[in-house]
Amino acid sequence: MTTRTDAPTRREQILGEAARLFAERGFHGVGVDEIGAAVGISGPGLYRHFAGKDAMLAELLVGISERLYSGGRRCLAESGEAGLAPGATLDALIGRHIDFALDDRALITLHDRELDRLRDSDRKLVRQLQRQYVELWVGVVRQVHPELPEKEARASVHAVFGLLNSTPHLSRPSSLPDRDAAAALLHRLARGAFAAAAADGGASGGAGDDS
Repeated sequence: MTTRTDAPTRREQILGEAARLFAERGFHGVGVDEIGAAVGISGPGLYRHFAGKDAMLAELLVGISERLYSGGRRCLAESGEAGLAPGATLDALIGRHIDFALDDRALITLHDRELDRLRDSDRKLVRQLQRQYVELWVGVVRQVHPELPEKEARASVHAVFGLLNSTPHLSRPSSLPDRDAAAALLHRLARGAFAAAAADGGASGGAGDDS
């Protein structure tokens, strides 16, 4: 994964603080002035960057869906160029998502609580990007576990996302091990979930095909 080393832009700073505040206190519990104060500018000064809080929320939620999908596509392309086996590709996908789950917990909370506040077109775009992201995973999971029926592979991907995205629901950051240990644990759990689904899928898939 490419690591960004340059300083965040003012726009990115605003979005980062908006995500944190919205996640902590809810969309309606945060005013424009408070977001501005968090980045050291007046509330009205924010309007040079965003039309308002709704625009910030849309950019945050659409933006993370775009980032996950584009990152997943890039992961598959890089794996193909490197000639990686499907298992290594799946490991790379899991690793990328774990980075998101550990580093962007506020966005996970924001998605869970505030997605319905988006206008219809933005909400549909988020859902479309999420479906495309899921299908990237489904293809790789079925390469690793060809015995797993497609519907069960898709359900398993959704379940693993739920597992990985559970990080904000811990009571305190200290409830997690250190970052490397947390990442390793989440990775083992994700791989184990897919393996368990494949074991059951292999047993039930034949019966489903015969019906």
